[in-house]
Amino acid sequence: MDVRTDKDTVDVLVIGAGPTGLALGADLARRGVDALVVERAEALFPGSRGKGIQPRTMEVFDDLGVLDAIRAAGGEYPVGMIWQDGRRAGEHRMFDPADTTDDSPYSTPWMVPQWRTQEILFARLEELGGRVAFGREVVGIEETERSGGDAAGDDGAGVTVEFASGSPAHARYVVAADGGRSVVRRALGIAMTGETVDPNPLLVADVRITGLDRDNWHVFPPSADTGGFLAICPLAGTEDFQAVAQFPEGTDVDLSLEGIRKTVAARSHLAPEDVTEVRWASDFRPRAALADRFRAGRVFLAGDAAHVHSPAGGQGLNTSVQDAYNLGWKLGAVLSGAAPAALLDTYEAERRPVAADMLGLSTRVHRGETRRGAATRQLGLGYRGSSLAVETRTELPDGALRAGDRAPDATVGGVRLFDVFRGPHWTLLTVGMDEEPRALPGVRTARVDACQKYGSGVFLVRPDGYVGWAGSTTSTLPAYAATVGLPLG
Repeated sequence: MDVRTDKDTVDVLVIGAGPTGLALGADLARRGVDALVVERAEALFPGSRGKGIQPRTMEVFDDLGVLDAIRAAGGEYPVGMIWQDGRRAGEHRMFDPADTTDDSPYSTPWMVPQWRTQEILFARLEELGGRVAFGREVVGIEETERSGGDAAGDDGAGVTVEFASGSPAHARYVVAADGGRSVVRRALGIAMTGETVDPNPLLVADVRITGLDRDNWHVFPPSADTGGFLAICPLAGTEDFQAVAQFPEGTDVDLSLEGIRKTVAARSHLAPEDVTEVRWASDFRPRAALADRFRAGRVFLAGDAAHVHSPAGGQGLNTSVQDAYNLGWKLGAVLSGAAPAALLDTYEAERRPVAADMLGLSTRVHRGETRRGAATRQLGLGYRGSSLAVETRTELPDGALRAGDRAPDATVGGVRLFDVFRGPHWTLLTVGMDEEPRALPGVRTARVDACQKYGSGVFLVRPDGYVGWAGSTTSTLPAYAATVGLPLG
């Protein structure tokens, strides 16, 4: 849908309609924020590149109301099959196994082609009343001062964004989710620090193939003749396969149907004509890079605009969606006038260290230095060092849930915690204590008996599912609430 509007002023302008921008747009829409997503292309991205949805992102999608559609659109990763000389030579599991538990209901990655994930997020964004304008190429950005203000605390400052065609847009805040070659990041002069993970270029293509089963991820190791591996993975929920091939450094990768046919035939037992169609193709050189800053004034960087990963380990799309999930509630709280603008400073403080860790993990997986294990599932990520993580209990045992940690799921007395947390609100959870939680405007309350994962205490759970404040009583809670815009005074 190509949205054209005469309204050129919004609260938030999101640049880029990839997974990051669409997830942020949906989160803002459900908070009632006046936001517009703009996209340079005339349609959504057509390829499968980011096809792995990690368990933590599945929890995010649960909260955003798209998990059922994501699960219906994809499937589990198939077992890898190693081929040698046209024969099956052995199996290879891409990810370490993990059990589903009460506190972590999604245990393994779920395969959904990126184009399908974007379609689902786009549909959810529209369902919530959000908007996307296609064909809007950004050519300039400038922070501006406007006269006036409003009762919600708008001081009139904002950002003006110029497009290659059409009128400019004005926004109180801008989020650049426009990819690794971000026009906005470059216009702001924000550098990226990084390294080449692998000098050998990679081909990735969505193809139709005959002669291969869809029960395995087919891997053809490199040989002296081919110079690189070939992997052909059936894309769950589609009739397509994703083909990935590595080439020697300096190779000019041929993305045509004939070029891809030649590569597949040279590296496998398949004939050229077994590749019947190329639906999308691209080439790239794996690199890892991190923006020196995630913010410049009223402009924020998110997703690939802020961090570029090797695809190994499936961390890029997932880290990007979680950038959006972190930023959305903070923008909503500040724009409503409930929270001070300083709350937005915590976005970079929380997300940049996480992105740096995930970049290192992706690089190690790519180089074969570590397996795709528990860390890649991202369930252990948290913000203990954040100014928003306030732990007031003392003498906690090792391994205890603390402020800054992901709030785990559990079902206690028929109450499922993820059902309580789901939605754009804060949650005040009392666990294993006699006192009843106080009724608070805009805060959902719940009380459950003893829960092993929580121990006992009072937990204020953020809208993005992390414990913000924890204590044995609520005596110090009002001071914390003031910093995040909750009316607890």
